[in-house]
Amino acid sequence: MSMSASILSVLSEDLLVRIYACLDPPCRKTWRLISKECLRVDSLSRTTIRLLRVEFLPALLLKYQNLSSLDLSVCPKLDDDVVLRLALDGTVSTSGIKSLNLSRSTAVRARGLETLARMCHALERVDVSHCWGFGDREAAALSSAKGLKELRMDKCLSLSDVGLARIVVGCSNLNKISLKWCMEISDLGIDLLCKICKGLKSLDVSYLKITNDSIRSIALLPKLEVLDMVSCPLIDDVGLQILENGAPSLQEMDVTRCERVSLSSLISIVRGHPDIQVLKASHCVSEVSASFLKHIKGLKHLKVIWIDGAHVSDSSLVTLSSSCRSLMEIGLSRCVDVTDLGMMALARNCLSLKTVNLACCGFVTDVAISALAQTCRNLEILKLESCHLITEKGLQSLGCYSKLLQELDLTDCCGVNDRGLEYISKCSNLQRLKLGLCTNISDKGIFHIGSKCSKLLGLDLYRCAGFGDDGLAALSRGCTSLNRLILSYCSELTDTGVEQIRQLEHLSHLELRGLKNITGVGLAAIACGCKKLGYLDLKLCENIDDSGFWALAYFSRNLRQINLCNCSVSDKALCMLMSNLSRVQDVDLVHLNRVTVEGFEFALRACCNRLKKLKLLAPLRFLLSSELLETLHARGCRIRWD
Repeated sequence: MSMSASILSVLSEDLLVRIYACLDPPCRKTWRLISKECLRVDSLSRTTIRLLRVEFLPALLLKYQNLSSLDLSVCPKLDDDVVLRLALDGTVSTSGIKSLNLSRSTAVRARGLETLARMCHALERVDVSHCWGFGDREAAALSSAKGLKELRMDKCLSLSDVGLARIVVGCSNLNKISLKWCMEISDLGIDLLCKICKGLKSLDVSYLKITNDSIRSIALLPKLEVLDMVSCPLIDDVGLQILENGAPSLQEMDVTRCERVSLSSLISIVRGHPDIQVLKASHCVSEVSASFLKHIKGLKHLKVIWIDGAHVSDSSLVTLSSSCRSLMEIGLSRCVDVTDLGMMALARNCLSLKTVNLACCGFVTDVAISALAQTCRNLEILKLESCHLITEKGLQSLGCYSKLLQELDLTDCCGVNDRGLEYISKCSNLQRLKLGLCTNISDKGIFHIGSKCSKLLGLDLYRCAGFGDDGLAALSRGCTSLNRLILSYCSELTDTGVEQIRQLEHLSHLELRGLKNITGVGLAAIACGCKKLGYLDLKLCENIDDSGFWALAYFSRNLRQINLCNCSVSDKALCMLMSNLSRVQDVDLVHLNRVTVEGFEFALRACCNRLKKLKLLAPLRFLLSSELLETLHARGCRIRWD
């Protein structure tokens, strides 16, 4: 008997379940391979699943009978017929499913939604965001899910007040709904929503062309805690002032880019809701006045404030920070008046700060960064894009004191050099680093990141022309957890460096745009090693020949989005790609000079049942067969003619 088997034999099932609950997803995958007992515990304990291939759905539902959350958003072949076949399969049970993600499932229409609502009796949360074909008929079908509590319908462009009415009448227990970008929704629909769903706690009406009449209805919601109204062009001060004496439970509000909203209406919100915790007013307030600061003093529980784009003087920042000492996040991007004096006061007074956005604050120097690093020891996210006065001195302080830093944005910071990267590499918990347009870094600096930032998950090196193959090799060796890598227009890279990317087994997002020195050899190496790749940008990679695309077709079966614009792919290679990449859903195929009309026709026919977004040159609209275009449309594919 092996050691692992002997240990497992004395552990009770309850204890095994507890151990399983402490494991992260990669470890759970290994757990299933240990023994039959571990596999059984996995089957009993698993409550959520994200499916890539819909043909496995019946078997997985049979295996994992305690599932409560089902994510079908990345299943390219999901449609009404699949759902109906599942309903007729008497061996599977979906009665325990409470959460269903159908985001971007454009081929699931009214018939499929009605079937799903009938099958999942316990359904409480549904996401149909970006289903551009989701309209009033689909809403009526979904309304049969009587127990629905949370519904997300972002960018359901065909949904109107009629469909919304069917949902709110059928699902009156809704407490969270998002209608972002549902452009056909008007005041009438919002009014009915607020009258029937009195228990609403979260409402997102961002980008809708609703008026102050909707605000009057929203103000009557007694339990509303979160209200998002980003870029609502018809909402003005009169509307927001109505909220001063309404929505008594309001704790979070976002009026970012509401161009007709001014400081006076924000004062009304603050005055009427002294317990508000999150206030986001980016790019709608021109300045922070003394009157506003007077009322801010009463917000003792304020944790998040965004005032990006406003004129914020140092004295204003001193007053704000001394009044709101519980601040954990502040947005000051494009606040051009902010200087070191104000930032030092902020750091001194708000010791709990975790997120600071100072993008495009041109007068902020190393002094401010050092103050933040030394006093705000819980700092996790720092955004310094286009802060040109930041140098290695400020980065040295971050390396010494910001041990919890997880995300750092230094895009277009011309003062960042190799020595600065050496200091940053001491932030051992760093997960996301943006260095795009930093022209003074070389392989030497990148080597420090690769050797010490082993937890790095995302790295942006857009147009960093100073580093090359040796630096990329160091990154590939040391940052093996990377899942997102941007190398676009790094002109010194060749196949020698790009081949090293194959060591990044977890890589899912890769941008190689404009790398003219890589060929099919480099792409083939990436395809062989990076089996989890889901997004690939090869635009303007003109020297990749068909050998690279053949390898991509054979090995990169998880690709869901690919950009091939201006590539040298041939008819045969394109057909093989579109046929073999069974999960591809989003494709850009502009300026493919070696591909004929017949090549496009055959390639698109090979994948028309799973495409959701497609970009083609405008003349092809009249050259491709009408039958093909109709099929793509019927399957829910949106075509952008360039």
